[in-house]
Amino acid sequence: MRSQRKTRKKIVVIGGGTGTFTVLSGLKEYPYDLTAIVAMSDSGGSTGLLRDELGVLPPGDVRTCLIALSRSDKLMRALMSYRFENGALQGHSFGNLLLSALEKVTGSFDAAVEKASDILRTGGRVLPSTLDKVTLVATVGKRTIRGEEQIQQTHLNGSLKKLHLEPEGKANPKALRAIREADVIVIAPGNLYASIIPNLLVRGIPEAIRASKAKKVFVCNLMTKVEHTHGFSVADYVAALESYLGSPVDVVIFNNKVPSEKLRKRYAREGDTLVSWDALPQGPELLGLNLLSRRYHATNKVGTPSVESSLVRHDPDKLAATIVGIVKRLDSSPAPRRRENATAR
Repeated sequence: MRSQRKTRKKIVVIGGGTGTFTVLSGLKEYPYDLTAIVAMSDSGGSTGLLRDELGVLPPGDVRTCLIALSRSDKLMRALMSYRFENGALQGHSFGNLLLSALEKVTGSFDAAVEKASDILRTGGRVLPSTLDKVTLVATVGKRTIRGEEQIQQTHLNGSLKKLHLEPEGKANPKALRAIREADVIVIAPGNLYASIIPNLLVRGIPEAIRASKAKKVFVCNLMTKVEHTHGFSVADYVAALESYLGSPVDVVIFNNKVPSEKLRKRYAREGDTLVSWDALPQGPELLGLNLLSRRYHATNKVGTPSVESSLVRHDPDKLAATIVGIVKRLDSSPAPRRRENATAR
């Protein structure tokens, strides 16, 4: 058993939010050593209130990754996602409160995440990119915008001059070690300037990625964000990412399937569009395929047709299979099989 563990490939997933959740949800069904490295600049909603009122580190994206990797029963995962709808706790999620309480009890957010991982029986590790209390700051034209929540609502297109953290933030040593030991580093999809790039603003993180011998994989977003990436193509996303990383990526995974007209119209009302693959980056290996999820909402009435999801999302199984294909090619070892208890989707 011990020798088998030594031969397991190590995958590090970097990001935050729903994109990282999707990548981890698919990959946890395979026997790899998984580590998620999560941005720590979130300042909105429940997370922002807890940061301000308790002085804790932001728990939101860490909670999301813990749920994705959890092997606990559905009730426990639902409990971690539960959000109070009224009263003094309105807007807070139970998982955020638990992580903040554990940080106070243990005296360390790092220890709090480890304890929560034990409770949720996670199939991998979740590591904050930094343990310093940092704020995301953007220079937009002549203005200075402070805080991830405010930046998300600010139009950056063509006017973003600088994005940085205050203080700069020192990399979590555990995160640096995971990057050094990784066989594959996956940069997950997500909000480019609010969830992905903040990891690369932490001192030591981009340097470690550049120095790593791991295969660097970028999973491109499905849809643009009108405030930040209006009109972006796959090439635009890659160029923006590489400018902060300071080096090229090896593989780019992107969707080349058009969602239904109904879904596209829904996003168009907000000004968001499908990421174009008409312009592709030169240099990295390009893997374009249908990555769209076709999840359906459950219905309570027997015989009533299910309703198709109203959001454009990556399919976790398709995405995981594509990443596994990359891992397979690292050596001549046979492809790992999905775990027997994996649920077909």
